[in-house]
Amino acid sequence: MADIDAESWAALLTPRLAQFTAVARHEHVTRAARELAVPQSTLSRAMVRLEDDLGIALFARRGRSVSLTPAGRTFLGSVEKALASVEQAAEAVRSDADPATGKVAFGFLHTLGSETVPGLIRAFRADHPRVRFSLVQNYGEAMLDRLRAGTLDLCLTSPVPDAPDLVARRLDEQRLRLVVPDDHRLARRKRVRLAEAADEQFITLEPGYGMRRIFDTLCAEAGFTPRVAFEGEEAETLRGLVAAGLGVALLPPPTVSRPGVVELAVTAPRAVREIGVAWLDGHPDTPPVAAFKKFLLSRRGQLLA
Repeated sequence: MADIDAESWAALLTPRLAQFTAVARHEHVTRAARELAVPQSTLSRAMVRLEDDLGIALFARRGRSVSLTPAGRTFLGSVEKALASVEQAAEAVRSDADPATGKVAFGFLHTLGSETVPGLIRAFRADHPRVRFSLVQNYGEAMLDRLRAGTLDLCLTSPVPDAPDLVARRLDEQRLRLVVPDDHRLARRKRVRLAEAADEQFITLEPGYGMRRIFDTLCAEAGFTPRVAFEGEEAETLRGLVAAGLGVALLPPPTVSRPGVVELAVTAPRAVREIGVAWLDGHPDTPPVAAFKKFLLSRRGQLLA
C-alpha cells in the first residue's frame, strides 16, 4: 500500500475514477478500454495501480473479465456519486456562461433597489429575455469585497471606487437633499446651504457606507463637524427618524415622497453622489456578463432617468 497523505488522495485517484467505473460497468477490461479509447494494457495497469494505492482488491479477475469485490462495490457507489457531482458542477458553470440563458451576479446599493435596478434589468432583458440574475443589495465596501472574492460579477456603487485591483466607470450622479421634519425651522425653504444646518443633530448611515463618507466630506467642506445622533443602515429608516423629529439627514431623493419630512436642495457645497459600475480587473467575463456590462456602460448619464 502506498504511503499517501490524506490530503493527496483526491489528486492521486481522480484521473482513474472514470476508468474504474467503465471497467466496473463492462466487467471486461478490453470493452472498457475500447469505450475509453485507451490501450487495454494501459487500462489494466491503471486498475492494478489503483488497487495498490488503496491497498484493497477492487476486482476479482477471470482473464479479461472482472467482477467487483464487496470493497469494489462500496467504492463504486461513492465514485459514481462523486463523478455525478463533478458532472453537475460542470453543467452548472456551462449553463451560467451560456450567452442566451447564463447568469449575472449583480450587486447594487439599497437606495437603487426599488426603481433603478428593476428598470435596468427590464430594459436589458428586452434583448436578452432569458438571462438570469443573482441580485445582491449591500453597502459599497461589502460589494467590493464580494467582487474581490469572485461572488459578484458587477456592482453599482457610490462613491466610484479607485483601487488598483478594480475597474470602475462613472455612470451618473444624484443630487443629495437635506431632509428635515415638516415643522422644522428650515421646512419652508426650498434651498439651503449645508452650513445652515451645522448646529443640528444629524441622522446618518453607519461608517463604512459610501453615503457616510460623502456626508462627512461635505460637512467638512461646509466648515463643520456634524453632531451625529443616530446611525442606521437604510435610507428610508433614516427618513422615518427625521419625520419623528429626531434630527435631520443628508440623503438621496426618495422613490416615493415620505409624509412628515421636507426635502431641501443643497446649494453649497455641491451635494451629489457619483454612481458607477465596478468589476474585478483581469477577471474574464462570461458572455451574459459582458453583455450586461456593455448595457450598463451605454446608460452613462441616463442611469437614474
